[in-house]
Amino acid sequence: MKSREQEYREMYMAEALEAYDAMSRHISELERNPHDSQALNELFRLMHNLKSNSRAMGYTSIGEVAHHMETIFGLIRSKEREFSGSLAAVLFTGVDMIGAMIRAVGDDEVVPDSNVLLDNLDRLVRGEEPVLEGELADEEDATRKLELSDLVYIQIKKLDHLLNLVGELIIDRDRILTLSQEIGNSALQTSAAHLFRITDELQYSVMDARLVNVGSLLNKFPRVVRDVASAEQKQVELTLSGQDIQIDRNILQIITDALLHLVRNAVAHGLETPAEREKAGKPAQGQLTLSAQTERDDVLIQVTDDGRGIDVESVRRKAVERGLVGKEAARQLDDKAVRAFLFEPGFSMAKEVTEISGRGVGLDVVKLAIDSLGGQLRVDSVLGQGTTFTLVLPTSIAVKGALLFELDERSYAIPLMHTDSVVSLWPDDLHVVGGLLMAEVQGENVPVVSLRRLLQNGDEPLQPATRAEVQGRQDIIIVNYNNRKLGLIVDRFLRQQNIVIKPMTKPLDTIELFGGVTLLGSGQVCLVLDVPALTRLFLARRL
Repeated sequence: MKSREQEYREMYMAEALEAYDAMSRHISELERNPHDSQALNELFRLMHNLKSNSRAMGYTSIGEVAHHMETIFGLIRSKEREFSGSLAAVLFTGVDMIGAMIRAVGDDEVVPDSNVLLDNLDRLVRGEEPVLEGELADEEDATRKLELSDLVYIQIKKLDHLLNLVGELIIDRDRILTLSQEIGNSALQTSAAHLFRITDELQYSVMDARLVNVGSLLNKFPRVVRDVASAEQKQVELTLSGQDIQIDRNILQIITDALLHLVRNAVAHGLETPAEREKAGKPAQGQLTLSAQTERDDVLIQVTDDGRGIDVESVRRKAVERGLVGKEAARQLDDKAVRAFLFEPGFSMAKEVTEISGRGVGLDVVKLAIDSLGGQLRVDSVLGQGTTFTLVLPTSIAVKGALLFELDERSYAIPLMHTDSVVSLWPDDLHVVGGLLMAEVQGENVPVVSLRRLLQNGDEPLQPATRAEVQGRQDIIIVNYNNRKLGLIVDRFLRQQNIVIKPMTKPLDTIELFGGVTLLGSGQVCLVLDVPALTRLFLARRL
């Protein structure tokens, strides 16, 4: 297993060698046509990137040469110098020196001394006929090595297609494994076991190829924060951390708008104005932190501010006004349950409409994006001290853990991300309260409903529950969504396993209760339930 440092070094080397090849090509183009602005701009860009990457990796000597070369190409762009004579000779020598230094780093050798080159580059900047030690030897030119970069750029749609093929392969693999066990042929079972190992390795290799650094998104936010802070007339210091955490590129794409909304909200609503902060005994400059970290198999992205915090009582009153909860019931809710109302459709605490926020788009949009990935959105806040929004995201969306169960002799799956626990209860363990079945699970009262009843007659209100309808032991899956737990009575638990979820095809894709389908090892099609949609359906039908 490669260390993170090894991976970064290999990426640096691949990009640096590719940059060197491009430099060699563009400087030759510039020699043929000194007025080739495209080649000149590319040389400037390549030197700038190599300088930044080299310094970040600690290869300061390469960074220094690239920095000096970047300066000269900048002077040529601004028409202060001409690419001719000794200046051109020094720049060719500089490109060759960069190539030699990169190869030395790759071979773990001593990096060539560049003092003479740097001195000549400094002379050129000052406008001084550099000290040339003669032309490069013809023999050295004749024996120069040609090297290809180890880096290959692939369009994301090609990786998507490859991942889909791997998903199909995994489904067929599971079917072959099931058949081999049924037939009982030892040779077939051995081959099936080998196929299992190979497809597993292939799957994780493809998933690994799709990983990108979270920093590719986080590093775009300093400008966003600056612009919003300026519009809101606030002083904000942004701190970034965890940029090297890796995640599936498609997940990063899906959460981009959600993260943008949270950051804008933090600046516009979370942080106070300088005057308000000083009045509250805080520094005039607000602190905003955007961070990433790993937690088991998940990636956590957090947006934290040291602002005014969430006024739970205001949210409680707003929830009652909106009819989301009764006044008496609202009084009994804890802070966590009250903050969950912030994720209800259309719920917004914005007092006025601005270009930044308050346009009728609330945190429900953010939560929907996270839900589509099988993730979670958490909020923690202390009034007067600040708020933290946490996005809990899977590393990859290719394969998901799921709980399989039976209902009416058909197999269904529920993603483990929203599965809190499974219990088997007897009728005496269930009670009827207000027309709902209730069960005490781990010290908490949880509403329980037959999944069969919930899926039938979709829009009609649920009939009041009775103890008489519950006969014998009940297998119950406790699901959790937006701080709401719900017990689903099913016929039988099957097993827990990883599944490859395929999207529903038309016209079934319009049914919100199902998040997709998967194929089991037996070849049976298995519907994957959408827990957020089921929870919303239960809340709507119980009213």
